[in-house]
Amino acid sequence: MFDLQNPTFWVGVAFVVFLALVIWKGGFGALGKSLDARAEKIRLEIETAQKLRQDAEAALTAYQKKQRDAMKEADAIIAAAREEADRIRQHAEADLEATLKRREAQALEKIAQAEAAALQQVRSLAVDVALSATESLLTQTIDQSRSDAMVASAIEELPGKLH
Repeated sequence: MFDLQNPTFWVGVAFVVFLALVIWKGGFGALGKSLDARAEKIRLEIETAQKLRQDAEAALTAYQKKQRDAMKEADAIIAAAREEADRIRQHAEADLEATLKRREAQALEKIAQAEAAALQQVRSLAVDVALSATESLLTQTIDQSRSDAMVASAIEELPGKLH
């Protein structure tokens, strides 16, 4: 049954002796403690990793919220800028319209002044022509004696017309 020459037999005996020594010296306890320590270390690493993951998710959520808030703020700024641009455009249009009306009024006034000046020149020229024609007519039709009589009559009437 036991072949003392067989190496497998001796390996089995050595294994049984080894197990007996380990049990007798408390080796399973040390091995168990070592495995427990390793399991505790792994558990702590897993807890740390889970905590880090939760922190990362919280940070991601916070940054996503900040990004949404920043986008809302940017949209609000853009809307305000558009409103301001519209207001400035309307103000500029109103100013342009007022300026055009003012320039139109100035142009009409200059035209009216030019018309009045032209009319005054025409009247003045008409008076000059009439005086010249009257002078020419009077010099042709009135002789010297009649002219002297008219001047003397005008001089006599002058004191009555001055008072």
